[in-house]
Amino acid sequence: MREAPETKSPERVALPKPKLTTGKSVAEALRLRRTQREISDEKLSAQLLSDILFAACGVNRPHGPFGGHGITAASASNSQEIDVYVALDNGTFLFDPSRHELVPVLHEDVRRLALGPRQPPVSPNAPVQLVFVVDLDKLEHTSGFEEPGLHDPEVQKSYYYVDTGIIASNVYLFAASQGLACWFHNCDREHLAKKLGLGKNERVLFAQTVGYPA
Repeated sequence: MREAPETKSPERVALPKPKLTTGKSVAEALRLRRTQREISDEKLSAQLLSDILFAACGVNRPHGPFGGHGITAASASNSQEIDVYVALDNGTFLFDPSRHELVPVLHEDVRRLALGPRQPPVSPNAPVQLVFVVDLDKLEHTSGFEEPGLHDPEVQKSYYYVDTGIIASNVYLFAASQGLACWFHNCDREHLAKKLGLGKNERVLFAQTVGYPA
């Protein structure tokens, strides 16, 4: 995992153990899945945030493909190349699935940058913005099957867009199961990349807003 910018806090935030024992069935969640852009400013509990992140790309088995752990979202050769940043009102964090923790990145609220620069300011103060970032080094140096396409920029693009969509779909279904509002959208990639201190092989892709319906 890369080092966060100098403005980071040294303290990791341990999330509660995922507790996915309530909510609607998968069939009902599929029926209810939808985009809802009007989202309340009300904060989510630490438990609910933990469950959202587990649904997104949490570790669901210690022994997955090619010797790595397995997560709730498929990826090419189990490269797990999509990093999920969590923008909250009290700062911005990187989700560490292996330890189920939040790694502080910025003591700054960047939720508005998770909206596209030309988008209307819909739900700018929604409690959680997930920002999806691809780390191309994880594809180039996968521990899985060395498929030639993993080193081809165009094939890489197809993989990381699909893998992002899988994570976002997990979040959509979990949100539907819990009666939450959810919205997958564009974001201010250039400014977010600068704020997050991304490396040359990292790219901001999209964002997803989650919260209670307004």
